[in-house]
Amino acid sequence: MKQRIIWILWPAFVVAIPAVGIVFSLFDPEDMKWPGEAIEHSRLAVYTLGFLFFWAIGACCSALTCLLQQSPYEINRCTLAPQDRPEGCPKREAGDGVDCCH
Repeated sequence: MKQRIIWILWPAFVVAIPAVGIVFSLFDPEDMKWPGEAIEHSRLAVYTLGFLFFWAIGACCSALTCLLQQSPYEINRCTLAPQDRPEGCPKREAGDGVDCCH
């Protein structure tokens, strides 16, 4: 699980850096308006919020990539031990533990 979190957050961080650089080289935070009113935050605050926004967008993209790269086995496997599976589960009696992650 820790490895997947790194797979998600690190590429998002790396992409957020140039995204902020490109956006804020084109737009000055003091000239920006949010619903018709000037933004009343400092430039540093706007840069920080912009970075966090682009990092979140990148993290969503990376998370979707991690989700879509899973094999059918990973998606459909049962994570419960055979004795913990609900009544009527066809794999409860199997007891082989092959499809269990424990």
